[in-house]
Amino acid sequence: MGGTGPSRHRDRGDPLVRYTGRILVVCPGCGGRALVTPRPGLPPPRYVSELLVLPRRLTCAGCGATAGWSADVRGAGLVAAQPGGTEDPFFRRPLWLQTRCAGRVLWAYDVEHLEALGAYVGAVVRERGGASPTRAMFARLPRWLEESGHRAEVLAGLERLRELARRSAPGDRSDAAYERGDRPRPYRALYFRGGPYEDGTRDP
Repeated sequence: MGGTGPSRHRDRGDPLVRYTGRILVVCPGCGGRALVTPRPGLPPPRYVSELLVLPRRLTCAGCGATAGWSADVRGAGLVAAQPGGTEDPFFRRPLWLQTRCAGRVLWAYDVEHLEALGAYVGAVVRERGGASPTRAMFARLPRWLEESGHRAEVLAGLERLRELARRSAPGDRSDAAYERGDRPRPYRALYFRGGPYEDGTRDP
């Protein structure tokens, strides 16, 4: 979408986890762009919350690096990853889509997340949906990102992230895309689905 966004935005109440299906990260091997996704061959998640426990793969098309992640097991439950901050919630790699903006760091997981932020920030009128603000992504955004005085600067930052999303070489890496340890406080939520992936979908 364009940089100005629609004049009106209605929040459907989507949580941040909805945008964790594909996460662009800095490759641990070459420093270029890598991709974190659920492990290939898994059935589609029945609920969006499953995205926080599905086994993951990190792959880099540039250098061929790969890595795997599986949720920790506690009893019959899987310990869910927690999204938020400038690292991916699984491998704890710096996000590829980061840029300095209004004295802070603006970030997104992937293009879908980026465009959702752009539609919200660019809207003149913002309407809340019926979802609880404890879960809805837009209700939990930092205040500086929502303020009208920062709108032009944030929209410019989102445009820089769109350009970054089209690039993948180590030399294209943003000067903001480095570890800073700002991950959210862990709540170690448990997810139960009749055992720790006894249906064969758990990583070996």
